[in-house]
Parts: sequence; structure tokens; C-alpha cells
Amino acid sequence: MLAHMFKDRGVWGNKQDHRGAFLIDRSPEYFEPILNYLRHGQLIVNDGINLLGVLEEARFFGIDSLIEHLEVAIKNSQPPEDHSPISRKEFVRFLLATPTKSELRCQGLNFSGADLSRLDLRYINFKMANLSRCNLAHANLCCANLERADLSGSVLDCANLQGVKMLCSNAEGASLKLCNFEDPSGLKANLEGANLKGVDMEGSQMTGINLRVATLKNAKLKNCNLRGATLAGTDLENCDLSGCDLQEANLRGSNVKGAIFEEMLTPLHMSQSVR
Repeated sequence: MLAHMFKDRGVWGNKQDHRGAFLIDRSPEYFEPILNYLRHGQLIVNDGINLLGVLEEARFFGIDSLIEHLEVAIKNSQPPEDHSPISRKEFVRFLLATPTKSELRCQGLNFSGADLSRLDLRYINFKMANLSRCNLAHANLCCANLERADLSGSVLDCANLQGVKMLCSNAEGASLKLCNFEDPSGLKANLEGANLKGVDMEGSQMTGINLRVATLKNAKLKNCNLRGATLAGTDLENCDLSGCDLQEANLRGSNVKGAIFEEMLTPLHMSQSVR
């Protein structure tokens, strides 16, 4: 690069001072480590000098061997990404610092194993968040967005789930006993396509809930209120529905193989499309 600079002076427009020295309009701070590297072949950068600035100078002067050293040094200087789960204390601090009218977005965050019980989590966006093995008992999740969230193995007993969005979420093995999905205003909870294998939803209020094409294989729905629920195409294989209220529920195309319907509050009238 220096050879080109002085070979084609007119192109580069190099200026000389009164002593005949040529001016190269680059940062002397970033050039010093490069000059020392050319002297002894060691990359030594003093504290307070940005490695990215030195890297840009090395690229400008076309010093390939130094570029490789600097790229490795920059990579090693970066702090490791923190994928550790968010604790209750951290999240509560976050909630308190957020204005009431602001939308809380927690998409993709890791809450695995956190104790979020009895917290007011209304309207929070947990889309694609990791909530596996969380304690969400008695939490208020009214109108929360849990689309594609991982709730596997979590405890949501007695949680308020009015108007919740859980489309395609994974709640396999979770406990949702005595939960309330029923919104007096008519806003229906949406669990379409959710994985609810082996969940325990005993005694939950689920009037009008949308469980279309959801998987409830081996689930416990004993004594649930499923009046007017959408269960079209739902997999209810080996599901315990004893004592349930299924009046006006849509079971078209659902799989009820091995399901238990004993002591139902309302007689079930299965159409030919029920498997």
C-alpha cells in the first residue's frame, strides 16, 4: 500500500510539509501497534486502544498476517453470551421498571425453572419463550401471548388464562389444574395446535376454548367445563374426560380412541366423523 501511495503521488494527493515529510492522513494511535508489529512481528496493543480501529488500519495497509491476529484477538476479547435463565428477582425488577402502559416483550427469553408464581403477567408477549419447568401457579396470564412457547413440565395450577394465546405451544407434561380459561366478556382462549400430551387440567374452566387440532393424548381433563369448546381434529386418545361438560362442544374429526367418558355431566352425541 505504501509503495502504491508513493508511486502514484498525483492520484493519492500526498502532501509534504516544509521539511519534505509526507502526510498520510490516518490515525497515529491505531498505526502505532502496526508499526511495532512490522518491527518485531508481535501484536502488542496498549490499554485503551480499540482493536477494531487497529484492524481497520491493518486492512487499509493490506497487512494480511496482522489482520488474522487482530480478528482472533477481537473474537477472544468478546464476553461470552449469557444464556442463563432469568430469575424471579431479575424479572420482578424488570416489571417494576416498566411503565404500566408499555407493552412488555419477552419473546424468546429463557425463564426455564423460574418461580413466576402469583405474578401479574397480563398481556405480556412470551412468544417462543422458554418457560419449561416454571412455577406459574396462581399467576395472572390473562391475554398473554404464549404462542410457540415451551411450557413443558411447568406448573400453572389455578392460573388465570382468560383469553390466552397458546397456538402451537408445547405444554407436554404440564400441570394446569383448576385453571380459568373462561372470560366473561366472551374472549376465548386459543390453544390451537398446542402439544398438551399428558397434561393435567382437572377441574379447569374452559368454556368456548379453542383446542382445534391440539394433541391431548393421555391428558387428564376430569371434571372440566368444556361447554361449547372447539375440539375439531383434536387428538383425545386415552384422555380422561370423565365428569366433563361437553354440551355444544365441536368434536368433529377428533380422535377419541381409548378416551374415558364415564359420569359425564352432559350426554355426548358423537357424529360419524368422530374417530
